[in-house]
Amino acid sequence: MTRTDRLSHLVAGSRSVHPQAWQGKVSPWLLGLVVAAGAAGSWWWAQHRTGADAPAAPAAATSGAQPGGPGGSGGRRFGGSDRPQPISVGTVRRQDVRVSVQAIGTIVAANTAVVKAKVDGELQALRFKEGQLVKAGAVLAEIDPRPFQIALAQAQGQLARDQAQLKNAQIDLERFRDLLSKDGIAKQQVDTQAALVQQLQGTVQSDQAQVDNAKLQLSYTRVVAPISGRVGLKQVDLGNIVHASDANGLLTITQVQPAFVVFAVPDTHLPRINAQLKAGTLLPVQAWDREQQHRLAEGQVSSLDNAIDTATGTIKLKAQFANADGGLYPNQFVNVRLQLDTLPDALTVPAAALLRGAQGTFVYVVNRDKTVSVRRVVAGPGDGERVSVQGGAPDALQPGDTVVTDGVDRLRDGAKVEVIVPGAADAANRAASGAQSGRHGKHSAP
Repeated sequence: MTRTDRLSHLVAGSRSVHPQAWQGKVSPWLLGLVVAAGAAGSWWWAQHRTGADAPAAPAAATSGAQPGGPGGSGGRRFGGSDRPQPISVGTVRRQDVRVSVQAIGTIVAANTAVVKAKVDGELQALRFKEGQLVKAGAVLAEIDPRPFQIALAQAQGQLARDQAQLKNAQIDLERFRDLLSKDGIAKQQVDTQAALVQQLQGTVQSDQAQVDNAKLQLSYTRVVAPISGRVGLKQVDLGNIVHASDANGLLTITQVQPAFVVFAVPDTHLPRINAQLKAGTLLPVQAWDREQQHRLAEGQVSSLDNAIDTATGTIKLKAQFANADGGLYPNQFVNVRLQLDTLPDALTVPAAALLRGAQGTFVYVVNRDKTVSVRRVVAGPGDGERVSVQGGAPDALQPGDTVVTDGVDRLRDGAKVEVIVPGAADAANRAASGAQSGRHGKHSAP
């Protein structure tokens, strides 16, 4: 039933229910106007329903070229099958290649000393700054010396008294011996006096030891550095009573010149390391930061552990660094590169050019006709951004060959390529922008 029919039915129903109300109140022209409005509404509703139910146009009809086609974005990115593939290249060359082993190491101090007070007393002065470098024998702190000065004076007084008694006994002994030679005294008395002299000599020696001990205790009131190195943070403050039994002591000194790094390498390298050390050959070691971006120091292997760690299958080595600038700190984490050997005049390619597939490692070589060909190689030790390689005849790599380093995703043997010079695209864009700006300037000129 259309909308017009429904409206007519409604009007007819209303008239049938209230026939008296409609008579004389609804004019014919008003009824015609209602019927016309209903017909117009029905037409509008039918038209809009038809447009909504119509099938959507295919995306391909309005989107232009298909992706990957000549006019699509895929075609602009990868190019058609007849367009050369843009690539970046590197050069094959010969150079000395260092055979290195990488490991993780920790910096350790050559010596570490916990400086403690040797006598008990009040801490009166600190003669150092935290973190500074000190020499062995430098005064670091002072303890109240007065009790030890008094003890020294007492020992010296005791020594002086006993020395006087010894001297008097020695004079009496000489006098008794003279009388004995004249038969003026008994020999027993002379012997008794000689024994007294020896007794007093022992007393004087004991007193002298007491004096020396008092001087030593007094010297301990000046705390000195036992080794040269860097001073740590203080453990006590001025005015505190320090004791020789304090566990933490006054401070800690670490000797960082030279410094050492302890690291572990797989035991498979042990025969070569032993051979190098027995021959007296220096094994260079480099210490790098956590990100391996900055080289911190260079040194050499100084010692080798006496046993292999069975849990990890590694052996520990210790390398020595001069650390003249003091840049290495104990317990610092470093990346270690141990150089085991050097391959002289080895054939190398950029590390980015080396590819790995189901049949082994290979590189793409750029030919003179701007095509690429696959060359299978055997990778050797790497040194930085280059890797040593070996290739078999008859297609072995030669120094000066050009290999692909970037853009290998869609390459195949015999594909055409176009070498992109780094920075050339940016220069071209800048030149085009400059020319366009010049044209705009000319057009805007009066």
